[in-house]
Amino acid sequence: MENNSEIAIECKDLSKTYGKTVALDHLSIQIKKGQIAGYLGPNGAGKTTTIRLLLGLVKPTSGSAAIFGLDSKIEKVAIHENLAYVPGESNLWPDLTGAQTLDLLANLRGHSDDAYRKELIERFKLDTSRKFRTYSKGNKQKVALIGALMARSSLLILDEPTAGLDPLMEVEFRGCIHEARENGQTVFLSSHILSEVEALCDQVYILREGKLIESGNLTELKHLSSSEIAIQFKDNVPDISTIRGVTLLSSGHSHLRFKFNGDFNELLKQISNFPVISFFSHEPSLEELFVSLYGK
Repeated sequence: MENNSEIAIECKDLSKTYGKTVALDHLSIQIKKGQIAGYLGPNGAGKTTTIRLLLGLVKPTSGSAAIFGLDSKIEKVAIHENLAYVPGESNLWPDLTGAQTLDLLANLRGHSDDAYRKELIERFKLDTSRKFRTYSKGNKQKVALIGALMARSSLLILDEPTAGLDPLMEVEFRGCIHEARENGQTVFLSSHILSEVEALCDQVYILREGKLIESGNLTELKHLSSSEIAIQFKDNVPDISTIRGVTLLSSGHSHLRFKFNGDFNELLKQISNFPVISFFSHEPSLEELFVSLYGK
């Protein structure tokens, strides 16, 4: 049994339906304090619905959601004191400047790290003198991100947080999330950018049509896709056709190239008597794992 004091987010059989449409179907997850959790799935998978349920913006049809042990349905005011939320598209006060918007966000939350706020403005290269309505989508997103990060909240809930950011700003964002982890904060990151999740997250949760279909760290999810292996031998090649998990791609007098999702010990035992010149193994990326799930 997990110590509840160590749990930041917990969903138990969480479901949400709109008429006959099932948006979320009996989701059960636990995210520990201090973790960066990636939440993946195509549009309509249930990611934003999950976030709305966690924030207490909608009520569950069944099941429960809790943040730091507080029920999202009935204790949402207390919950919001300990979290910061960034939506995929930020529509804040159009006639306030960036600086005024950040001031208001700090006052609403009641706490802000002013020195970190100044640092973030410089790192994200944000002109805070302009009115919010004049900003591009990327600059609007910068305001929302700075507003969330400067609060140093115990939990960051980020829904497609880098939408509209250029690659350099995405790098800055990743640095900020690493700093949040070092600061002991928990991050719940919903994203379509698989490289972003792969670079940042301790745990990954994959949704499909409202259902959780896979979860684990990247090592645990490697079983979902095969490694690609190329071996150059000094002389002849061994017969690996009998090894479970081998899919041969090409072969010649002294080389083999194949996909493999079996036991590496069995593979190495089979080739150990054949002198090897080179051995190359390409591990599946998160994107390849994702495609292996949704390609079916």
